[in-house]
Amino acid sequence: MELNEHLAKAREIAAEANKGNTHSSKNNRLWADTLKRALLQADGNKIRAIAEALIEKAASGDVSAIRELGDRVDGKPTQQIDQTTEHSGEVTYTWKK
Repeated sequence: MELNEHLAKAREIAAEANKGNTHSSKNNRLWADTLKRALLQADGNKIRAIAEALIEKAASGDVSAIRELGDRVDGKPTQQIDQTTEHSGEVTYTWKK
């Protein structure tokens, strides 16, 4: 097998592996859809009541409620990952015939 054939085969395998969980698409989320419908019933009064309860908990000092509000309003903070390696950067490929 030629080098280009090996590379093409590797790309095919990588593309298949990188598809991820195809069952978790936004169009296939029964639980989330059901919750959204339930929360929006009665002109959105349920979701407003939940939001107000969360705000009250945060205002009273509940740390988890404060964190949840921050995550929802400002977005979750990104996690910084420091990685070091002793690798020289050189990669060697060997093909067996």
